[in-house]
Amino acid sequence: MTKLDLAETSHRRFNPLTGEWVLVSPHRMKRPWQGKRESVPAAGLKAHDPDCYLCAGNLRANGARNPDYTHTFVFDNDFAALSPDAPPERIDKGLIVAEGESGVCRVLCFSPRHDLTLAMMEVSDIERVVEAWVEETINLGGRPDIAAVQIFENRGEIMGCSNPHPHGQIWATRHLPNEMEKEGRRQAQYLLDHGRPLLVDYLAQELRLSERIVSENAHFVTLAPFWAIWPFETMILPRRRIGAFDELTPEERSALAAALSDLTRRYDRVFDVSFPYSMGFHQKPTDGAVHSEWQMHAHFYPPLLRSATVKKFMVGFEMLGSPQRDLTPEAAAARLRDAAPQNLRSARRSSIPLSGFPSPVREGRPLRRRSGRSQPRPA
Repeated sequence: MTKLDLAETSHRRFNPLTGEWVLVSPHRMKRPWQGKRESVPAAGLKAHDPDCYLCAGNLRANGARNPDYTHTFVFDNDFAALSPDAPPERIDKGLIVAEGESGVCRVLCFSPRHDLTLAMMEVSDIERVVEAWVEETINLGGRPDIAAVQIFENRGEIMGCSNPHPHGQIWATRHLPNEMEKEGRRQAQYLLDHGRPLLVDYLAQELRLSERIVSENAHFVTLAPFWAIWPFETMILPRRRIGAFDELTPEERSALAAALSDLTRRYDRVFDVSFPYSMGFHQKPTDGAVHSEWQMHAHFYPPLLRSATVKKFMVGFEMLGSPQRDLTPEAAAARLRDAAPQNLRSARRSSIPLSGFPSPVREGRPLRRRSGRSQPRPA
């Protein structure tokens, strides 16, 4: 009987975080491509664009004027997907079920510079972004009507990003979003069965094997997950068990900023283009429970496959059956290892302690520190 060769033969891989499978077809990388090719975004953005609604000092669509911020700036999204006053009413008529979903949508500008990306920013400036994520997690997660804080960034026109100014979003929801609910359920079952967090055990196994490791520092490891769907999909995992941003030490916040800088700069070197992606952090629910099963982590989902102009499409079998990929995670990790940034900016880390950073500029919401909370979450 022929032995299964994961580098050459079609096979499927199991994702223990979701309980789902992905089809891997490495032999398809040999096929010619005659499909759609994307245009490469034009370079040469201005440091300040007077028409950009995220640049410092400019008017936004709702008529508010941005402050002349010098580092990060946080504000409520002018066109939020969630209404803060949506009623909790539930409609249940057999198979017709709906319920109100309230929440808050925030925008975080990473820098006043219109022409930067995370890959181009100094690590010390990315540390300020991490600090803003910490404060928003505490501030929003401390509310009794919020069950989850989802931090994410869409980078590049190909990912539907409507503005090139470096920014991300924070959506805080009344209920757990689907992906968090799936991951939480699987992590809880693993902890019950094995007595250890799933992603802590997974990282230990990957470090022993090393073939999918992209880079690492004292506190975080970047890897291409065994079950990755997107061609250059990666995860950033902490070395110790950390449930959420508010549990990060100052040293870990700095190390996370360095890991983000390293990975995004590697991405840009793969095809010598500003790499598009959707990325985000999954962290424990904000109901005040310990959630020992949860391990905070980042997902990066870049769409590019063969070049700067050829992206992966999720269509056909992937929409009706299960996800499928051609490039193996092992090959993707090797490409990313080879794309190591030269003269890493992380080697020029700022000597300013994190506690000495200016607080992020934010509209309308003073920072509220989390306190022990026992009141039940609304059903």
